[in-house]
Amino acid sequence: MILSAKKEYVELPTLSGHASNLCRFRGRSYLTWFGGSKESADDVDIYVCRREEGQWSAPVRISAAPNEPHWNPVMLPQADHIDLFFKVGRPIARWHTMRVRLDGEAKPMGGIEELCPGDVGGRGPVKNKCLTLKSGRLLAPASLEGGRWRPFVDISLDGGARFERMVEVPLFHLGDEKPAVMDKPYCFAAGLGAIQPSLWQSGDGSVHMLMRSTEGRLLRSDSQDEGEHWCPAYDAGLPNNNSGMDLVRMDSGRIVLALNPISDPDKRSPLWLYVSEDDGKRFRPLMELEGGEGEFSYPCVIAEGRRLYVSYTWKRVRMAVWTLEMED
Repeated sequence: MILSAKKEYVELPTLSGHASNLCRFRGRSYLTWFGGSKESADDVDIYVCRREEGQWSAPVRISAAPNEPHWNPVMLPQADHIDLFFKVGRPIARWHTMRVRLDGEAKPMGGIEELCPGDVGGRGPVKNKCLTLKSGRLLAPASLEGGRWRPFVDISLDGGARFERMVEVPLFHLGDEKPAVMDKPYCFAAGLGAIQPSLWQSGDGSVHMLMRSTEGRLLRSDSQDEGEHWCPAYDAGLPNNNSGMDLVRMDSGRIVLALNPISDPDKRSPLWLYVSEDDGKRFRPLMELEGGEGEFSYPCVIAEGRRLYVSYTWKRVRMAVWTLEMED
């Protein structure tokens, strides 16, 4: 199934970096992450670089506020620029989302703006890429972390220029009243719940998400009306260490998922690619990206034709990027 695989490293200009995100724009790859002395430190900003002529450019530093930590950048390619979303603030439960436009050189075009003025908690995408539906509607996978964790989608009807409304995903907790009819193994969370969804759309138009959780496994929810309503979160049948994961649906219909396939929340190794040939009903191991000691985490997966691009944190000291060619 994998015809070729190439791995590269992107060196960091800071002591530490995390939470990479990839996009393709005008035939080139772009990579972003947050970096500084350590996660949540006041000197943590956003960095962006591009790959051209076989190598990665020097990263461009982007800062929206001095002495405030920056987090979780997500890129959204548009016709003539890239929208870059990221979080700013401390604690996480009270961060807010900023946006800046990038040109083809990965440099800001104009100023940095607040995505939803007055927002506290984080509108727009929280870690993983947005999904443009067949109808043109845009869904940003998101979550809130104040008290119970609350996954949601943020809906845009104009390609991300404005996010109109948040639609929460129902998530039961222990002690909550059970629904009268339980047609799925709905999760009754013992911990905080689930965050950081990743989305795909099926051929029939339905939309689905997987989420990291505090339950030792991935959770799933489904929507039959383009994200307006979601079923309660249920067990997806895959282990999860309460660390970030990501997936993409390829043109072939395959879904490729990158995750740490373990339930131990104290470990972030190994890191694997899994694949589904039946629209996410079942996943099987495809390829180990990393193993052994250390942290290999927070993957991003995108696709262009038969090609897969995967990035992730490599022991917090560099970013790893894979390019894989897949069979049709």
